[in-house]
Amino acid sequence: MGAAPATTTYREALRAAHREAMQRDPRVFLVGEDVGRYGGSFAVSLGLLEEFGEDRVRDAPLSEAAFTGAGIGAAINGMRPIVEIMTVNFSLLALDQVLNNAATLRHMSGGQLSVPLVIRMTTGAGRQLAAQHSHSLEGWYAHIPGIRVLAPATVEDARGMLWQALQDPDPVVIFEHGSLYNLSGPLPDPPPVVDIAHAAVRRPGTDVTVVAYGGCVGKALTAADLLAAQGISAEVLDLRVLRPLDDAALAASVARTHRCVVVDEAWRTGSLAAEVSARVMEQSFWELDAPVERVCSVEVPVPYAQHLERATLPQPETIVEAAVRAVGPRG
Repeated sequence: MGAAPATTTYREALRAAHREAMQRDPRVFLVGEDVGRYGGSFAVSLGLLEEFGEDRVRDAPLSEAAFTGAGIGAAINGMRPIVEIMTVNFSLLALDQVLNNAATLRHMSGGQLSVPLVIRMTTGAGRQLAAQHSHSLEGWYAHIPGIRVLAPATVEDARGMLWQALQDPDPVVIFEHGSLYNLSGPLPDPPPVVDIAHAAVRRPGTDVTVVAYGGCVGKALTAADLLAAQGISAEVLDLRVLRPLDDAALAASVARTHRCVVVDEAWRTGSLAAEVSARVMEQSFWELDAPVERVCSVEVPVPYAQHLERATLPQPETIVEAAVRAVGPRG
């Protein structure tokens, strides 16, 4: 019998993924604010500067547009850059580079240019960082043709998605929810190859599908436990890939359960949850026994006060309430 999988954290899994990528491919380098001597704002790159040197772990000036643009240029010229943007709100300063350059260059060059760029950033609320550092803007990026958008919710996905993303000839944006860095879990050795094209069923069920991604997957799993105590079997579907969405997985899950709850930490209006809900209604309408429910954040700037912040965000209890509405009276 083999040894039991070692327990590691989401943060350590990401660091190991960077180390492996840089060992396997000399074209891979990391650039961003504080990624070198400081070890990264969330300690993901701690120790990599000492191991790989300043040419491959590059501290950038405080200009997201500049170092994202530098990453795009390096990718066009054959390198495999990983651009770390500290938090999603700062990525708005580089949105022109992502939207108007990285995502469009293959199309606008008639297929002559590819941009094999990976952009990583922290997203999400729940850590008392107030309104300017608690955004969930994944849906904005999932709106953009020309890029792939990933949201690792598990230690295994944190470990395995990066190398697969670096093999993509087009830009890949990876969103890491800030609440997950301390998440711990087993990781086989060698780590499994991770799929960056499909959603994953994290818990099978028969009564209702709960669709989530990133930081809300754990809340959905907790809600499934609470629902089980009420005799309701919830299937938890982790989207994992936000662009392109895995329509087949959504349809297959709804065909099993005939009810759907979509959980999204973003605001409801114009959200990724709205898109998922629309696709379920368009493609699986005749499978549904109840309207699709959505659990999103309250449409206010995220408060600093802990009790108010918690009240604005999806929680296991609000997911349970939506699932119970979808399932209806039992017996």
